Amino acid sequence: MRLLLKYDSKTVKRPLLSSAALKTGALINILRAFVESRKGEILIEVPDEKAKEVEDFLISEGVSVLELKRGVTVDENCVHCGLCISVCPTEAINFDEERKILVFEERCIHCEICVKVCPVSALKLPEV
Repeated sequence: MRLLLKYDSKTVKRPLLSSAALKTGALINILRAFVESRKGEILIEVPDEKAKEVEDFLISEGVSVLELKRGVTVDENCVHCGLCISVCPTEAINFDEERKILVFEERCIHCEICVKVCPVSALKLPEV
């Protein structure tokens, strides 16, 4: 399961992901991280069977936790140029057998690179 963590510098005063892994026994994979001095946003992946336990621990520590169920979507404006395929760091986008854009949502890490490069603004991320 993919969980998006948001926090501010007042909330996080110790290594929470390490603490969560030790407390729950969950393997936590960091997919994307954006950390500044006053706030941060980290996308993690945890085994489904441990997700609730990890989520509860992080919430108890003051971290906002959102489950990401959907990845980038493609609308009818897509011209299937393939530019998004070339920039996707996780190979979440590819061509199907008809050379139409195909998205593997489970691979999407919400980095927004594809959204920014799309020449016709056909790619969207769900609101979180």
